[in-house]
Amino acid sequence: MLKKYSYFNFILLSILLTSMTSCKDGLIGGNHVAYFGGEIENPKNNFIVFMKNDKVIDTFYLDKDNRFFHKFDSLTPGLYSFKDNAEYQYVFFDKNDSIMVRLNSNDFDNTLMFCGRGDEKNNFMMELFLKDMELKNNMFDIYEKDEKTFTKYIDSSYQNTSKLYNKRKSFINWSEEFDEIAKANIELNYAYKKEIFPIVHEFKTGNSIKTNLPKSYYSYRNRINVNQPNLLHYSPFINYMTSMLNNIVLTDSKGSLDDMSLENNIKKLQIADTLIKDKHVKNLVVNNIANMYLLSDQCSVNNGKFFNLYSKMVSDKKMKSNVMQTANNIQKLKNNNVLPDVTLLDVNKKQVKIKDLLTKKTIIYFWTKQAESHGIYSHKKVDELKAKYPDIQFIAVNIHNSQEDWLKEIKAKNYNNSIELRASDFEELKNKWVINKVYRTMIINKNGTINDAFVSMFDANFENNLR
Repeated sequence: MLKKYSYFNFILLSILLTSMTSCKDGLIGGNHVAYFGGEIENPKNNFIVFMKNDKVIDTFYLDKDNRFFHKFDSLTPGLYSFKDNAEYQYVFFDKNDSIMVRLNSNDFDNTLMFCGRGDEKNNFMMELFLKDMELKNNMFDIYEKDEKTFTKYIDSSYQNTSKLYNKRKSFINWSEEFDEIAKANIELNYAYKKEIFPIVHEFKTGNSIKTNLPKSYYSYRNRINVNQPNLLHYSPFINYMTSMLNNIVLTDSKGSLDDMSLENNIKKLQIADTLIKDKHVKNLVVNNIANMYLLSDQCSVNNGKFFNLYSKMVSDKKMKSNVMQTANNIQKLKNNNVLPDVTLLDVNKKQVKIKDLLTKKTIIYFWTKQAESHGIYSHKKVDELKAKYPDIQFIAVNIHNSQEDWLKEIKAKNYNNSIELRASDFEELKNKWVINKVYRTMIINKNGTINDAFVSMFDANFENNLR
């Protein structure tokens, strides 16, 4: 918690800010003046990055008390985000809002609070976010259940969340624009879980139910408008679109769970082209398909076929350029190439060159506290593998967390079967090893060359690579 005097000053500042904008209401008229400020305990940087549509529009430097304050002479109402190091959250501004944030960077999401004009709707969004994170962490085993059990479980959660939405809406005077975001949050998070269920169920149990689901199972798709440019950079929308396209092609193929095959990814492009009419939405969705495909298929012939179609569909030149750069980085991770060296930190905050550790066959995997269930199950899986393959070395690389948070998590969870390292420069890791998410494993030969840089330790055939 913040020190008492700091918190008191924070509240005074919030009251002052609210009253200041309130008393100016009659003078502001039709302009879009807005205020954003706050206090950050244990900041990871001396600045906060303020973004719109994933683009940095301003940087706010913290003062000696770790506070910041900024007046926008004109701020278009809508969804924004702010970032401290790798941690970020959304904030919605209506016209003339004056929003203050308070948080502890050591527990970013759970300590984040909003004050001032516009605080109620943003605190509601945080409430939805935390409820969804809790649900995801509690659902790992639910995906193994039958469809009726699964549906009953998430429908109950959806109904509770919908009741909360109706209750909050009844007394919070929020705008129509915000209402679209709030409703989308609930619908998209629910739909995402419905989409991934048949895939995750088969992955975990080996039992395919894709073609045996009730006709009404996908009825929620009718409630979702995929041509909403205001949701273009909203993570629940991107997650849903990705999972929905994956699910469609895998259901139609009636084959294996290879959603990354050339054939299936060409189908995804074709479906997106038919389904999405808005060019901005289409550009982003198609670009995401391309990036995910590149992470899985390193065949230059296949890539050529894929990109012929991709290039015809994407009109954004910058997106095309970034995808091609990713393709070049991936080529460096082909089997039998030497793994590009990166600098990591050990538990003593000493720099470690990864190449110095690759003296035996090695499994490198990734985790973060922000995906807690994945981190727990990944380490449990490694415990099992270590018992079966004692000659193999396991290296766990933490991404996004601070040194302090990382050490606390290692100690609390008693992680001791891997060499625990942390990425101090995520951009280097992202570029050299093409790491965008934690759900990735790399198998490295004892001479430091790559056996396979794009696998999952949870794949049923994973151990074939270890024998």
